[in-house]
Amino acid sequence: MKCKNILLVLLSIILSTSFSDRKEELHLFILSGQSNMELLKPEESFLPILKSKFKKNNVILVKYALGSQSIRKWYRDWKPIKGDEPKAEPYLYDSLMKKVYPAIKNKKITTITFIWMQGERDAKTSRGEVYEQSLLGLYKQLCSDLRRDDVHFIIGRLSDFGMTNRTHPHWTMIRGIQLKVAESNPRFGWIDTDDLNDGIDRKGKATQNNIHMSAEGYVMMGERFANKAIQLIEDNN
Repeated sequence: MKCKNILLVLLSIILSTSFSDRKEELHLFILSGQSNMELLKPEESFLPILKSKFKKNNVILVKYALGSQSIRKWYRDWKPIKGDEPKAEPYLYDSLMKKVYPAIKNKKITTITFIWMQGERDAKTSRGEVYEQSLLGLYKQLCSDLRRDDVHFIIGRLSDFGMTNRTHPHWTMIRGIQLKVAESNPRFGWIDTDDLNDGIDRKGKATQNNIHMSAEGYVMMGERFANKAIQLIEDNN
């Protein structure tokens, strides 16, 4: 009888400890990029899915995005393939980190997931040749600044908008680079956006094969980012 009571007590301690550990887990999600990230509303689908999975108080979200911006506005060591111009101007990255640091101050963060939706500007200005090293460099830069080597990285691949669009000559190149980078590391992943830019936009107008997503497309984008984040966290932790 005593042995049975001891086992029950031990089981109770193990279960309560396990519950306490889960309760204290904190998951940081950093969202950045151009206009398609700027127009994403996390509260529509992204946050509800994550809060349902990890509990409301265990999710920390930081988002900072701005339309029509090159990756050189984030990556400090960006360089053109030839010459010295234009130069890296990482003020958008600095602005992002000014939001990240206060959000995690004095907190023990369990996982960090960096979600990136960008590339349109670099495709338009024919900067695809340096996009791969810039994308990987940006990830390493973030890991270094956060002093972590286990950051998850999710890329929203450019949609099919510019596949035959002469105004964005490096569109297909950058799509390929994004896929290559996303599949180069078990902590990396990507989501498809090819089916998200048709339908009705947020102004109520019909849109087809647009550079921006439809209203429903942004909801689906948030769902895909959230589900991919959950998958990476579960697979790597």
